[in-house]
Amino acid sequence: MKRIFRNIVLIAGLAAAAPQVNAQVSVGISISAHIAPPALPVYTQPVCPGDGYIWTPGYWAYADPDGYYWVPGVWVRPPHFGLLWTPAYWGFEDGVYGFHAGYWGPHVGFYGGINYGYGYGGVGFGGGIWAGNVFRYNTAVANVNTTIVHNTYVNNTVINNTTVNRTSFNGQGGVNARPNEQERTAMNEHHTQPTSNQLDHERTASHDRSQFASANHGAPGTTAMNRVDGRRFDQQGRIANGVSSGKLTAGETKNLENREANLNKEVRTDRANNDGHLTNQEKSQVNQQQNRISNSINADKHNSNNAHYGDNPIGERRANQQQRVAQGIRNGQMNAGEVARTENREQGINRTIRANRQANGGGLNREQFRQATRQQNRAGRQINRQRHG
Repeated sequence: MKRIFRNIVLIAGLAAAAPQVNAQVSVGISISAHIAPPALPVYTQPVCPGDGYIWTPGYWAYADPDGYYWVPGVWVRPPHFGLLWTPAYWGFEDGVYGFHAGYWGPHVGFYGGINYGYGYGGVGFGGGIWAGNVFRYNTAVANVNTTIVHNTYVNNTVINNTTVNRTSFNGQGGVNARPNEQERTAMNEHHTQPTSNQLDHERTASHDRSQFASANHGAPGTTAMNRVDGRRFDQQGRIANGVSSGKLTAGETKNLENREANLNKEVRTDRANNDGHLTNQEKSQVNQQQNRISNSINADKHNSNNAHYGDNPIGERRANQQQRVAQGIRNGQMNAGEVARTENREQGINRTIRANRQANGGGLNREQFRQATRQQNRAGRQINRQRHG
């Protein structure tokens, strides 16, 4: 497949060849198109992988002649402390859609007034602030596991709930916004180019056919990642959605998460044996295994097995436990191994309840009801310990 990236490839190539941390980055148009970018997809922000990462929202990039492709939102480390990310944006002017590349700087500049969410509400950034060389996260908008990351605060005033559309460009037909005084000042400050990780991240998206709007019709295969090469979050997000919707039973979730836990252990071992890196062969092997898990997630979510708990106190309790498990997966409070153990227990409870109902004409006697309640209490305490340490 032939792809010409025009000026943006030149910028990326120079950055990869000579990553000057203090290089000046232009905030002008680096590429243009004659068709509007698709609407922003809706996605859940993955949990922050650790201290020092800053959220960079997803955006539509462009490759001639194949069109727009989605670059997933991702947590990245800035070039050095004190820098904030100004997202890329598209602007429409004189019949042309121009791409303005993102950049690092001491303040957030103009990004078209686009509401990317998660702290980027159209003006500035409300997801966190620097306190010396420590980044503090605003948990009102940032998905941070506070049992691991302690540099947090809460400021609900930065939440932008006024934007009802997902328009992804500035100008006629899109978002009508102009730079304010602070943004103009930030635009003229010394800027730093995207990191090599960010450039690799965009390049990877450009080679994935499922990320192109022409193939996904505005619904990318991967919308967000917890870090560059972070496909495992995408898998966990899909599992969490399956648990929450009832399309994945406790048994199916247990099996999937056991496979994820084994793969995670394998990756950790490989990295430990290679100074923190994976060889190309190991990367290929991991990708193949993730493909197989991905296919299993899809098959399990679309088979005839769905979680049905019943309109009764025991059923409501079981459904509530699964929602807590789904939330634990989604926000990173429960790892794959913990989820597998929890769902193994839930599967055992479900089997006991089914057997007791069959033995009693579909109902539970008083002692069986108490037994199920005690089991769910123990399972609930286990979930709480895993989610909150």
